[in-house]
Amino acid sequence: MERVTIFGRAGCGFCTRARELCEIKGFKFRYVDIIEEGISQADLEKTVGKPVETVPQIFIGQKHIGGFDQFSSFVTEMENAAAN
Repeated sequence: MERVTIFGRAGCGFCTRARELCEIKGFKFRYVDIIEEGISQADLEKTVGKPVETVPQIFIGQKHIGGFDQFSSFVTEMENAAAN
């Protein structure tokens, strides 16, 4: 799998869960703290390509996956496809 990029912030439980899922599954990932990096909501919306209300915003390679729930579902579907 291509590298996962997680845009999140400190104190965000779903951001933490996304990082933990990457660690559990052994995915290469990069965590970007939007506050530390000075990334505004408008900057994140430009990157995502649509309005953004929440973090995390997760990408696999250049493909926007969505938030934690979408990422978790994507991982499950990927594993199911590999098992078949």
